[in-house]
Amino acid sequence: MPQAIIPSGVVSVAYIGATILFILALGGLSHPESARRGNLFGMIGMALALFATIFGVVTDNFTLLIVMLVVGGAVGLQLARRVQMTQMPELVAILHSLVGLAAVFVGFASFTDPNVHFTGVEKTIHDIEIYIGILIGAITFSGSVIAFGKLSGKISGNPMLLPARHWMNLGLLLVTIWVGGQFVGQSAAGGGMAMLLIMTVLALLFGIHMVMAIGGADMPVVVSMLNSYSGWAASATGFMLSNDLLIVTGALVGSSGAILSYIMCRAMNRNFFSVIAGGFGTTSGSSTGDGEDQGEVIAIDAAETAELLKDAKEVMIIPGYGMAVAQAQHIVHEITRKLRDKGINVRFGIHPVAGRMPGHMNVLLAEAKLPYDIVFEMDEINDDFPKVDVSIVIGANDIVNPSALTDPNSPIAGMPVLECWKGGTTIVLKRGMATGYAGVQNPLFFLDNTRMLFGDARDSLDNVLSNL
Repeated sequence: MPQAIIPSGVVSVAYIGATILFILALGGLSHPESARRGNLFGMIGMALALFATIFGVVTDNFTLLIVMLVVGGAVGLQLARRVQMTQMPELVAILHSLVGLAAVFVGFASFTDPNVHFTGVEKTIHDIEIYIGILIGAITFSGSVIAFGKLSGKISGNPMLLPARHWMNLGLLLVTIWVGGQFVGQSAAGGGMAMLLIMTVLALLFGIHMVMAIGGADMPVVVSMLNSYSGWAASATGFMLSNDLLIVTGALVGSSGAILSYIMCRAMNRNFFSVIAGGFGTTSGSSTGDGEDQGEVIAIDAAETAELLKDAKEVMIIPGYGMAVAQAQHIVHEITRKLRDKGINVRFGIHPVAGRMPGHMNVLLAEAKLPYDIVFEMDEINDDFPKVDVSIVIGANDIVNPSALTDPNSPIAGMPVLECWKGGTTIVLKRGMATGYAGVQNPLFFLDNTRMLFGDARDSLDNVLSNL
């Protein structure tokens, strides 16, 4: 049997080093100022892990491996170059699907590997590892594909609420457990492939149904949840391959994704299990339902907006998905610079679920090179709105909706929001009066101290900048 180039002891040391770098990467990503360093740690850790695996674990088929690395690297490089910032949520979702698909393929390869010979308890444990790995991987794959479709608009954001859907999920779970028992028993006798295929189909269906039942307003939670699933799928793959680095790295991703999902749910006043059960968010972001008549809106133009900003001492900018769609973050940076040069205190208020994935707005602002020290999370600045002279809401809807606090029957009831209406004047930039991703009309638009600046956010802000 061919021998690896690097001794196993060196591989173990490299894996430990990669693990430390991955932990440092997660720590760096916890704050915008250290995010670039965190990404660098992650890239170095992954390069070290790949090097150690290729030359210390792989013993054959190097040509095929190198070809696949080149192909995969080329595809990834093209995606990184071509993808727009507005497409980041769906890119993340589709990358999660590839992790799940890889876990499925590795599971079947491990089960059919003629060089793997386990007996007794060891075989039972290995079969359970394979079963769980394929199960999580298949759910992650199909769920992520559906999430990609919803985020990209190819699938409606409306939740698909089938009759007795909770009983259906429970039934799928019980059948999956029973099939698992059959698989372990048949595998000990030399079979089991049929049961493994049945479970894979059930897992794919469960992933589809799970995400289809989740409404548009919960998509940020879905993205972080699928991130967690992809981590656990990678960890299960590590158990199948007896690879300590995959186990640890998968556990890091899985646990951090679960924590992030909890944070997202808390920011939306949602229970994690109720999100999984689905049914929140009744329409997609493309809905134009006006709901009941709440009065007349007061429109404003770019020149009037510029005058209000120049007369203000405190300005709060609240970005939403509309800013990402219009790619207006660079103009926002220029406006911020102009106002700060005039001695006006400008700050940014970021809601935890603004955009289509966690941290979406932070990434956009960092891309535009906004100073990190003027970007604040919702909890840090919500009490300051009474002292704010002008708030500018750029393409956000649900995260500034007063009905979340005042209407117990609203689909977003109890969700913490940025309370901009408590300030002097709120200027809302929107193309029209369409509802947000949760499909809920916003009473903020009809308040006496709210002004609507209609049009494409980039064009509107460009005109504001010209007037400044």
